[in-house]
Amino acid sequence: MSTPTRDLESRPAVPSGFQAAARVFEHRAYQYRRAFRGSLFGSFVNPALFLTAMGLGLGGYVNASSPDAFGGVTYLQFLAPGLLAGSAMQQGIFEATFPVMYGLVWRRIFHAMYATPIGPRAVALGTLAWIAFRLALVAAIFTLVAWGFGAVASPLAILGIPAAILTGLAFAGPMGAYMATQRTPDKFSAIFRWVITPLFLFSGTFFPIESLPGALQPIAWLSPLFHGVELTRGATLGTLLDDPLRALAHLAILVGLVAAGGFLFVRNIRAKLAA
Repeated sequence: MSTPTRDLESRPAVPSGFQAAARVFEHRAYQYRRAFRGSLFGSFVNPALFLTAMGLGLGGYVNASSPDAFGGVTYLQFLAPGLLAGSAMQQGIFEATFPVMYGLVWRRIFHAMYATPIGPRAVALGTLAWIAFRLALVAAIFTLVAWGFGAVASPLAILGIPAAILTGLAFAGPMGAYMATQRTPDKFSAIFRWVITPLFLFSGTFFPIESLPGALQPIAWLSPLFHGVELTRGATLGTLLDDPLRALAHLAILVGLVAAGGFLFVRNIRAKLAA
């Protein structure tokens, strides 16, 4: 007959917070194995199509009509870092919407994790760590494609990758926190139409915010994407250190948004799982 002491010794040890979050990350990685080939292919094709159609196609007309409109760089070089930040935003939002609904509502995988020694905080942080990994992959591939198109003007472009990761996480945390309160994804389309798309259009992605009416230019500072675009563009064009205080302001705002969004995500995941 086994003794209570021996039964306790045979049980698996309760993982630390870092180990538990790593288990959640590992679960997402195992899921991704079945789709990574198509995902990687799309990660190369999408930026190539965008840069060809808008950077080379539309850019040819823009460069011919206004050769000095972008401070001596081509429209392709101006556009590429904006699309990098925009792609990170879209990837972060996608990873924080349907996968979160999948884990909390449709398959309740997060509830299954919660039934183990993995706590809600580890579930949320492991999910955010996976999103950061996906953002890093997308940003690295986009930067490589942009370099192949001749849209990278400085070795500092490597710094655009962490800037893009922060941009995506600045959207992923709040969006994941919101989706944790929903039972269906019905409201997501309205959010994308009335919030995300305007941010994409008026955050300096396709044209300088100086082209906007003066009263609208300060509003761009309310957009996380604007700060990401400023950092990725400064890194790709090599102008990031021309105004270090401005760059630090953009960085601080993004870090603050990531921290706030992460806090809300952890709080709402905990509330959902404990309900």
